[in-house]
Amino acid sequence: MIAKPALPAHYRSELVPTLFHIPYLERANQAREFAHQHGILAAQSDARRTCLLLVDVQNTFCTPGFELVVPGAVDDNQRLCEFIYRNLGEITAIVLTLDTHSPFQIFQPFTWVDATLAHPVPGTIISVEDVERGRWRINPQLAGSGAQEDYQRLDDEYARHYVRKLAQKGRYPLTIWPPHGMAGSIGHALVPAVEEAIYFHSIARYAAPRFLYKGESPLTEHYAVFESEVDEDQFGRPVGTQHRELLRDLLAYDRLIVAGQAKSHCVAWTVQYMIEKAMELGGEQMANLFLLEDCTSPVVIPGVYDYTEDARAAFARFAEAGAHPIPSTRPLSAWPP
Repeated sequence: MIAKPALPAHYRSELVPTLFHIPYLERANQAREFAHQHGILAAQSDARRTCLLLVDVQNTFCTPGFELVVPGAVDDNQRLCEFIYRNLGEITAIVLTLDTHSPFQIFQPFTWVDATLAHPVPGTIISVEDVERGRWRINPQLAGSGAQEDYQRLDDEYARHYVRKLAQKGRYPLTIWPPHGMAGSIGHALVPAVEEAIYFHSIARYAAPRFLYKGESPLTEHYAVFESEVDEDQFGRPVGTQHRELLRDLLAYDRLIVAGQAKSHCVAWTVQYMIEKAMELGGEQMANLFLLEDCTSPVVIPGVYDYTEDARAAFARFAEAGAHPIPSTRPLSAWPP
């Protein structure tokens, strides 16, 4: 049995579900000392380059009391922190996505009204039929009145185009989510314990993390980091923020590891996109794709929706396609090449 590397002395698993300030300078000094003690070299010296892609590990999804907490996220993040610390010398780079929202977007309650001008409650599914029959329509106080060009395009014609396009692409139907991941909020920030582990890694390995923001557009949902759910309006004009060039960078690593929240949505669609594009290139990169299945959980809101089965089915498809579900407790040094 391969022995697990030691965890740094500062790490406390009981702090993972809490908010706290990170003493950066103290952690930096500890990281350099830890690297010296364990013979951990700068990331540029890695012969086998490994990237850890972390999807939306934010308070809004992970920290108790916040807006859209995924059941299981606290335990996921305890395992994730320990995975990072135990594999500092093996992880070359860390890339992070951040779900980033504002008050009036197509999935926000106050963007929509019914015939009485009431807004849909979070958890409402808006179908093609709902929009075409006028059950839900764009809030007339919003459409065409915004200073931003995107808000001026948000009208009932675009709404019909949007829900139809989701159906044509086989995506989840439009879901009204509770306000979450609001730009500049505490909910938008990384879970402190995870941020601390990432910072510790960056100093120990002289490797700055890379941050990617997604979900800012009022006109579309944005689950996969690479592209928005709908990427063109009814006139063929682009909507949303696309990070398609990121795939080339990620697939250039010898190992790409994915974790984060939620398993049924942003993680699943991110992995799905990577697999589709890898297959278009011949599928050879699939041997390099690993999924930390014990560091991600599905969206479940009791009495509203439960995406557990959707997540299970998605990850079964990924494994069939050649991706490798791997437990975080197995040291990277013991993973397949």
